[in-house]
Amino acid sequence: MRFAHFGAMLLGMAAWPALAPAVDSLVEAPPGVVDFRQTVRFAKDRVFPAVVFVRCIREDFDMGKKQAQAVSGSGVLVSARGELLTNWHVVDKAVEIRCLLSSGDAYPAKLLGSDKDTDLALLQLELPPRVHEVPFARLGDSTRLVEGDFVMAMGAPWGMSRSVSIGIIACTRRYLPESSEYSLWLQTDCAISPGNSGGPLVNTEGEVVGINTRGAMMGGDMAFAVPANTVRFIVEQLRTEHAVKWSWTGLQLQPLHDFDRNMYFAGSNGVVVAGTDVESPARHAGILPRDRIVAINGVAADALTEEDLPDIRARLGRLATGEAAALTVVRGAEQLEIPITPRDKGKVEGEEYDCTRWDMTVKSINQFDNPNLYFHRPQGVFVYSVKHPGNAFNAGLRSQDIILRIDDEQITALDDLKTTHRTRVDEVDQRHKSVMTVLRNGLMRQVVLDYQREYDRD
Repeated sequence: MRFAHFGAMLLGMAAWPALAPAVDSLVEAPPGVVDFRQTVRFAKDRVFPAVVFVRCIREDFDMGKKQAQAVSGSGVLVSARGELLTNWHVVDKAVEIRCLLSSGDAYPAKLLGSDKDTDLALLQLELPPRVHEVPFARLGDSTRLVEGDFVMAMGAPWGMSRSVSIGIIACTRRYLPESSEYSLWLQTDCAISPGNSGGPLVNTEGEVVGINTRGAMMGGDMAFAVPANTVRFIVEQLRTEHAVKWSWTGLQLQPLHDFDRNMYFAGSNGVVVAGTDVESPARHAGILPRDRIVAINGVAADALTEEDLPDIRARLGRLATGEAAALTVVRGAEQLEIPITPRDKGKVEGEEYDCTRWDMTVKSINQFDNPNLYFHRPQGVFVYSVKHPGNAFNAGLRSQDIILRIDDEQITALDDLKTTHRTRVDEVDQRHKSVMTVLRNGLMRQVVLDYQREYDRD
């Protein structure tokens, strides 16, 4: 569960395949008007058998060295053959995944695909030959939700196997800055705590209308779920492509009525270009700040408020890469047709590496994950974390230092650093000092790294 900061417009509805009878076939719907407790029990019984407790062993690089860390979360089975939906952050960097079903049976699982941008992941249970199918839940239509609808959050808070809490939908179209690139969120007051991540948000008809993703550290009255219609699109991509291949244009967008910045633009349609990224397809196409995009490939694109932005970003993200798309742009009194050729967005996070003996971890610079470092160095490696006590710490190296050179070796990619590191460690009996040239806050400096002492053995 993410709790450091809060942060799905719908991405379209692909058909969800009917694979086998779901668990709802085991329970009859309550006829007519019934006691609310019956309604809750009915909905719970349809989905609860499909809720899974997920436990992972992941590689963690945050403390200056690679170490194994046990984490847990939740998931929900979405097919009879054992496909399991959870959050990306639950299984990120996992080297082992184990799942506990409501029946008490436990199975290992493998990752079929994940998408950091929407924080979703699809797993596959490794079922033994004797198990032909497992109970699963159905995705509902999250566009039918309205504020005040009763919902239930299911999952495994604090690693306690499984539980259910009840509340209402507080907002169906919540925009969370920095966390709503392609999708808005469902806001609910169901109690959602650490460990609930990846569990289902369920309506009173026993359908999964969202995937719980963000909540309060100690439980509380404000939590957020990825809407089912966003989930449906993403899962189809993960099932077939094992990744979501977003396109990238480099367009920074702004609504016509930007309340937070107190900026209100002329016009009643379209979306404003706030800026374009360096070396992006948008900049190469000649799109300028304050241009107003009114159509994408002839289809209107309107963002009156910030809640309308994710839908437009998702449409741009689904454009074919390497093929020119037509943007209809209003610039001053002119209306222009500007072709733009999106490229594959690619990885949104750099690879990490443990520099043993040096007592630090490093990471590749990525324009989406480290835009401040990318500004100084579009390609390269930076210090991710420094162990304390340790040799890198003693040398004065800091997190976010960009490594330019090690002695006479130029470092332009992670492979360069890996090779140099291994060579230096292998030769530690002959030499135990290296001069690192690093870039810190735009300023270059020399750092002498003495790695004679082996702290892991002390």
